[in-house]
Amino acid sequence: ARLVESGGGLVQSGGSLRLSCVASGFTFGNYGMAWVRRPLGKVPEWVSTIDRDGFSTQSADSVKGRFTISRDNAKNTLYLQMNGLKSEDTGVYYCATDRTGHNGMGPSDSWGPGTQVTVSS
Repeated sequence: ARLVESGGGLVQSGGSLRLSCVASGFTFGNYGMAWVRRPLGKVPEWVSTIDRDGFSTQSADSVKGRFTISRDNAKNTLYLQMNGLKSEDTGVYYCATDRTGHNGMGPSDSWGPGTQVTVSS
């Protein structure tokens, strides 16, 4: 599996970013997908998950109401729309497969190289 994220950058508090992740090397529409982030100096934390059809989503309490995960199976692309960004959202954001229901953090899940999101206060 190959996953490549894009869309990160520097944004002021309260601003918005849209992350994208293009997938290849596997049948994208057969798997749930997730976004995971790693704040600087901290362990990775789960952000949001979407099922393979895009009908069901779940998000961490810290981002509910601000972040929206979506996917376009025809384009093999996963998205994360981030609104109302806060300084605590700063970190590297990773696109991940969700093969076994571990929200992208299972032993068989694949991650992309990540994209940096920095929110200035």
